[in-house]
Amino acid sequence: MELRHLRYFVAVAEELHFGRAAQRLHLAQPPLSQAIKQLEAEVGATLLERSSRHVALTDAGRVLLDHARTTLSHAEGTITAVHRAANGLEGELHLGFVTSAASEVLPRLLPRQRAQAPSVALHLTERTTRDQLDALARGHLDVGLGRDLERRSDLAVTPLRREPLVAALPAEHRLAGRRALRLAELADDPFVLLPTLAAPRGRGLVTALCARAGFEPQVTQEALQYTTILALVAGGVGVSLVPRAVARWQSEGLTCVPVRDAGATSTVVLLHRAGDQRPAVRAFADLAVATLAEDAPAAQSPAADTAIAR
Repeated sequence: MELRHLRYFVAVAEELHFGRAAQRLHLAQPPLSQAIKQLEAEVGATLLERSSRHVALTDAGRVLLDHARTTLSHAEGTITAVHRAANGLEGELHLGFVTSAASEVLPRLLPRQRAQAPSVALHLTERTTRDQLDALARGHLDVGLGRDLERRSDLAVTPLRREPLVAALPAEHRLAGRRALRLAELADDPFVLLPTLAAPRGRGLVTALCARAGFEPQVTQEALQYTTILALVAGGVGVSLVPRAVARWQSEGLTCVPVRDAGATSTVVLLHRAGDQRPAVRAFADLAVATLAEDAPAAQSPAADTAIAR
């Protein structure tokens, strides 16, 4: 039984007139009459009583009309669901994110994702950038939001948001009242930094900036999360360099001062497996690039000019 035959039958049953039904279907009347005869032959019953004056449904026709409407509705729903899935509007997405993306990136991105694709179930997991790499490789994540990641052959890495690094200082620090500072002025201070194994790029960025400023940082304490780093700085353990977004978490005993050194920036990046063309992944990636680009120049977005092949 063909869906088009059911559509033809429903049109005739609702119009009770072959001419009007043919006009509604944008079809000539003879092919419509032939299609109804074929349908009656297939179901083995007369569906319409015809005369020169009127068309009426038989009992069998009334039963088929109810079922035909339900079948056509289900078919249309199926087609809609397939189209939505093909455009990344159905399904689920597992998203990993670094803690430092939670304060500014996620609040801008997640409401738009929900508005654009409310039927996509979004599963969020807080992970370091290094942990996201492993989770993506194992298929436990579909997309990640990390920081300061280099080009990789196994991943598509798209820079989304470049933001300045600021110096996190104890409130009583000698430079706490400054409007800005040079890294060289912190050469004699103890540092609290991310561990090399957990965050090689983040740690390497800070040490490279310090080396360019003429010194090697004296690392007296390491911490896995920026929140912990800030707490330790506030407690007088040392100083640190953190993305400006993290400075929103300032607490009593802590102050953050802009850094003037060239290249003192950190970049939030979007990650997914190389060649992953699933619609939900593509749609999220496109939304992330568009959303974060709107933040420029307040938080410079490099996506337009430095995007790495996605």
